[in-house]
Amino acid sequence: MRLAIGILLLIGGIFGFLPILGFWMLPLGLLVLSVDSKEIRRFRRRLDVKFVRIFKSKNPE
Repeated sequence: MRLAIGILLLIGGIFGFLPILGFWMLPLGLLVLSVDSKEIRRFRRRLDVKFVRIFKSKNPE
């Protein structure tokens, strides 16, 4: 069920220029798919690490 929902969210995100569908669906679809797919999970973890590094470099505390 998660696989189908994730794929539908990604497809809906591709049509983000339409009024109801949006580009917000792409990251949500990847997040749902990352639960079951190790390749997508690795991609998501890499993005998380990059965002944390960028955030820490802009806000040193």
